[in-house]
Amino acid sequence: MQFTETVMDHFTNPRNVGVLEDADAFVEVGSSECGDTTALYLKIEEGRIVDVRFRTLGCAAAIASSSMATEMIKGKSLEEAWALTNREVADALGGLPEPKMHCSVLAEDAIREAINSYREKQGLEPW
Repeated sequence: MQFTETVMDHFTNPRNVGVLEDADAFVEVGSSECGDTTALYLKIEEGRIVDVRFRTLGCAAAIASSSMATEMIKGKSLEEAWALTNREVADALGGLPEPKMHCSVLAEDAIREAINSYREKQGLEPW
């Protein structure tokens, strides 16, 4: 399976890896297709994601997708982060092989679940 240079860069040098002890939202999601899991932490101020961390147990595509997705949502409003699609993450990575596209879905799912977790903590309806 051939990955792009960008995928390999984010796999070998993932951005935003770790834990946010004072996170405003935390979720852990898994892929039913392969068993990969992602834990996502968001720090939110005034409706904007000011910091984000992740820990992914999975393949190169899953780690690269999580890394790229966190880069893409950092500094964004919750609405902008919610609008991010797995296709946009895959495109930003220069593409993913079709059998690995579900890895980008894992990142999208984690972001959306974390945003809804935050909204529910704030007494708001989930999106």
